[in-house]
Amino acid sequence: MRKLQTQGVHHITLLGADRQTSIDFWEGVLGMPFIFEQPNLDDPEEGHLYFDPGDGRLITIFTNESRAPTHRRVPMVPGAVHHLALNVSQATFWQAPKRLDARGIPHSGPTDRGFMDSIYFTDPLGFLIELASYRFEPPEGCRHADVMIEAHRIRVARGDYNIDREHLADAIELLVERTQQTLSPSRAPADPY
Repeated sequence: MRKLQTQGVHHITLLGADRQTSIDFWEGVLGMPFIFEQPNLDDPEEGHLYFDPGDGRLITIFTNESRAPTHRRVPMVPGAVHHLALNVSQATFWQAPKRLDARGIPHSGPTDRGFMDSIYFTDPLGFLIELASYRFEPPEGCRHADVMIEAHRIRVARGDYNIDREHLADAIELLVERTQQTLSPSRAPADPY
């Protein structure tokens, strides 16, 4: 047997409300450019809208003019998607509560996740959206996933409950030591004072 190796998320498709409500939410609230539209090729009663979430990949929405906003939470049943997390900068993250409040969109407010900050709210059909903002930038040549796996290993070795800022800082230091050269005879911590 051999794996089917994935190389990232190609797109995510969600059931949306009517066309204009979907555009107003995905572009008008979340700022995703509306880049493409065609019929849902599997259901002629639905439209298929394409949005760029900011990384060049796609979020697509099936629309139907008979689906009006309900604002009821989508049922949480086995096999259902719990939520969609969208990456935002720290600058945008800390503006989000005020900007959601201005639209009357209820939200969780900032939630501490140790390695990131989160805010939760629902789309017009009750699907849970998370704005997620990492509390760190990976070192040059590394990815967020590289930092997370090292922080996880450090957390487990220390017996800590969850990843927090100290684990991230130590993981970043470790990755820099592994990936970046130095002419110094020692990379040990020093006190020049």
